Amino acid sequence: MISPERDCALCDLHRWRTNLVLPKGDYGSPVVFVGEAPGENEDLQGKPFVGRAGAILDGIMDEVGLDRNAVMITNTVKCRPPRNREPQPEEMAACRRFLDSELKGRKAVVGLGKSSIKDLLGYEGPMAPIVNTRQAIDVDGEKVVFIPTYHPMACIYQKDAREHLKLTIAMVKEEFFS
Repeated sequence: MISPERDCALCDLHRWRTNLVLPKGDYGSPVVFVGEAPGENEDLQGKPFVGRAGAILDGIMDEVGLDRNAVMITNTVKCRPPRNREPQPEEMAACRRFLDSELKGRKAVVGLGKSSIKDLLGYEGPMAPIVNTRQAIDVDGEKVVFIPTYHPMACIYQKDAREHLKLTIAMVKEEFFS
């Protein structure tokens, strides 16, 4: 895997970060979960999905019986956007070579939320029609299964998002970890 230098300044996000937020979990896992961008807690700790969204994700993974450490978890960008705004296309493009290196050789990538789905699949429409469908993305010339689903924070605002995310994780467990 290729990681950004500690003093990375490929985009303006470096101006607001406390820490680079690099992937965590099993680097050899067949599955990678890709979120949008680090939030405040992630920026402070330098780890993905450790704040409120991480607690929701962990809870659902526990319910399904998939150990968080069995997958690798990362984000489309490695630095926190100001005021937790969505990452901009040029920011995601700046981090894309790092993300591609994290995804290379995987059997499946799970896109958590609209930004990761837009970045990896190029899809900008409503979530409902594509959630838990099998798509294909290109990662350095290789086709990889891509499963779009809701971001854990959507579970707070949309009642059915939690059930869809739970189904995603159950599908991943059954297919790639049984």
